[in-house]
Amino acid sequence: MANTVFHKADTRGHADHGWLNAYHSFSFASWYNPDRVQFGALRVLNDDTVAPGMGFGTHPHDNMEIITIPLEGDLAHKDSMGNAATIKTGDVQVMSAGTGIQHSEFNPNADLRTKLFQIWLFPKTRNVTPRYQQITLDKSLEKNDFAQILSPNPDDAGVWIHQDAWFYLSDFDKDFSKKLAQKKEGNGFYIMNIEGEIEVNGHQLDTRDALGIWETAEIEIKATTAAKFLVMEIPMKY
Repeated sequence: MANTVFHKADTRGHADHGWLNAYHSFSFASWYNPDRVQFGALRVLNDDTVAPGMGFGTHPHDNMEIITIPLEGDLAHKDSMGNAATIKTGDVQVMSAGTGIQHSEFNPNADLRTKLFQIWLFPKTRNVTPRYQQITLDKSLEKNDFAQILSPNPDDAGVWIHQDAWFYLSDFDKDFSKKLAQKKEGNGFYIMNIEGEIEVNGHQLDTRDALGIWETAEIEIKATTAAKFLVMEIPMKY
């Protein structure tokens, strides 16, 4: 029998700093909920809106896998490894912080906001050499399918990280339904519904609702309206 945890959009932590409007699926910064610290190796899922011309100053990370998925607009990135790049909508970026990095991120546009998911996973190996990767996704692969955007394998589709996790982006038509099999026994699924309405194994998710489900070998997702969503297969023990 599968176990589930359901996170309604309006139960997330919220911080409006003016330049940054952030929603936290898990405890972050000044928002702490003892029941919402992590989902297995998934530690942070922030839903951020960055005002035009604003951003995050240089700050450090270590021993964390950090994934950035722009949903609207662009995000300029600089880091202590010498990388300077702009992540655009339709891209995905990953940083393995490992032994330690410093980076900054800002919205380079003067008149457009930037919306993004920033996701942190605990790595399976500590103190790895820091690394950076960014790719542009083929959005057509998301139509009525699970388009893999992240895995543990450098030779697979998408970016790769130091963890046995797989991420998928999907864009389903109304009434379309499809099953997704687990890649690794013992992993769970965390589904963030980006927009529209979906059912996951019979659970209804509205826009920005999320569902964690584990002790199941597969999930079935049906779009009850046209919908876009992110599926993360995550180690429950790491």
